Amino acid sequence: MKRTLLIIACLIAGNCFAQSKINLQLKAQLDTILQTDQGIREFMDTSTNEKRKDTLAMVLGYPKDTLKNQQWNIMGKIDGANVAKVERIIAQYGYPGKTMVGEPENTTVFFVIQHSNKIEKYYSLIAEAGKKGELPFKYVAMMLDRKLSNENKEQIYGTQMYFQNVINPKTGKKDLQFGYVRPIKDAANVNKRRKEAGFDTTVEENARRFDIVYKPYTFEQIEKIKKGELAIGN
Repeated sequence: MKRTLLIIACLIAGNCFAQSKINLQLKAQLDTILQTDQGIREFMDTSTNEKRKDTLAMVLGYPKDTLKNQQWNIMGKIDGANVAKVERIIAQYGYPGKTMVGEPENTTVFFVIQHSNKIEKYYSLIAEAGKKGELPFKYVAMMLDRKLSNENKEQIYGTQMYFQNVINPKTGKKDLQFGYVRPIKDAANVNKRRKEAGFDTTVEENARRFDIVYKPYTFEQIEKIKKGELAIGN
């Protein structure tokens, strides 16, 4: 009788069989990888407070002072180790999506590849996972934008932003920081595409998170700004 009631409860909840398919060992492995991938980046975020950095230092396994002094070097080491791990996982399982490992662990492989030089190799795998519903499509969109940016092409969803020092027309020196959203194909309709892809912010709102005022620059305008031939914002 109890077993019957349990089965009925599971059917009502609709998650019995989904839960039974989860690879718990792989889920735990991906969770650890995700914590390190996101943890080092949260530590480096200037808005992260010191108490949170204490916690992140423990998660990452480094003294906080070491992380502060060597954060870029440590991020490179973490990313390199994570790429090796997820490539082994991909070789064994294919893309570990929602059905296999649940959420948010289904995003782990995406983030690791997104932060690597392996995008060209694995983009089709990520795209297929999005097509099958194993990964939210917005992540596919983010990787597509980065892939196109790496190829020096216009992005589609406006997710990629760059910061660099450019020549200051007033001083003639490269001492002016320029933050911008990389050129977007059909920029007039980018927010419509973002909404369809599952983003909850406009390109303008997303840029403001990084203290960037969005302007639909062309590649030609960006090159002129770099050389000091065009003022930022014009």
